[in-house]
Amino acid sequence: MPGSGWDIKLLGGIVMGAHWRPAHGLHVASAQLPDEGGLPPLDGATGWLNSEPLTPAGLRGKVVVVDFWTYTCINWLRQLPYLRAWFARYSGQGLVVIGVHTPEFSFEHNPDNVRRALQDMEITYPVATDNNYAVWSAFANHYWPALFFADVHGRIRHHHFGEGEYRQSEMVIQQLLADAGHGGGTETVSVEARGLEAPADWASLRSAENYTGFERTQNFASPSGPVQGKPHTYAVPARLELNEWALSGDWTMEDEATTLNAANGQIACRFHARDLNLVMGPAASGRPVRFQVSLDGQPPGEARGADVDADGSGYLAHQRVYQLIRQHGSVADRTFQISFPDADAQAYCFTFG
Repeated sequence: MPGSGWDIKLLGGIVMGAHWRPAHGLHVASAQLPDEGGLPPLDGATGWLNSEPLTPAGLRGKVVVVDFWTYTCINWLRQLPYLRAWFARYSGQGLVVIGVHTPEFSFEHNPDNVRRALQDMEITYPVATDNNYAVWSAFANHYWPALFFADVHGRIRHHHFGEGEYRQSEMVIQQLLADAGHGGGTETVSVEARGLEAPADWASLRSAENYTGFERTQNFASPSGPVQGKPHTYAVPARLELNEWALSGDWTMEDEATTLNAANGQIACRFHARDLNLVMGPAASGRPVRFQVSLDGQPPGEARGADVDADGSGYLAHQRVYQLIRQHGSVADRTFQISFPDADAQAYCFTFG
């Protein structure tokens, strides 16, 4: 959102926040960091990846960063480069980074999907899968992403919800390591984030995340309105207003996702942002689904996203975030369309950047 600095993906909504910008060279004194309680148990995890199960007792003597994420969250994806960089720089000095993957969508409960995400995103630090929300609840968390910072005594000393404040967060890590006699340093990491991980163009962003499932969708503009839970033939109106979206063809709109029942369906959206992404995938596992993207009725060309050719073509292989549009230069109201010559496309959520 314009001027907000970052947004937080809240379970059930969006919360807006603003950056805190420390002065250059400022260090966070650990004596001034509050004691927010002991590190909660992790034994509610439904599995562990990249590690044997970890416990608060076993982590004593380590500075710990616990990161709550789900692999299709665009806000977390833009945080990820910093997590990888912190892990690379400080793990040899006594830092442990733990990702807690608490899924939003049903397909994110599938451990094979999470493993694929770890490989694709080059995540090598320990990850707890939290399919039952037990670790989420133990931390009384409500957000993706959320960071909790614990000292070597197992006490939580800082937290941060949402994107941003990376320098402040790293200075907290440095100070907790220094207090434990592990060095820490004073220079902060520099990252070159690309693709989905690149920071949003907040100054031009006028479109907010929107779900395509019946339960949470907004601004649906097909003339018949949404029809829950059964096949229905939709049409795209002649004109879409900013932030409206519509379907064309034979779709079934369930609570979480909307699925194409027959070939030649379409999704259209009027948006104002540099980037347009769509969480989607093939409804039938293992069966790729082709798609064609257009921008104002033309192939996207240089405005194509990472998952699209210049002529607008691409395909769905797995359930994940697909970057479909990344514009260069000035940003204006544009009409996006994605057409599917094959059935079984399944769409979950628009995100923007």
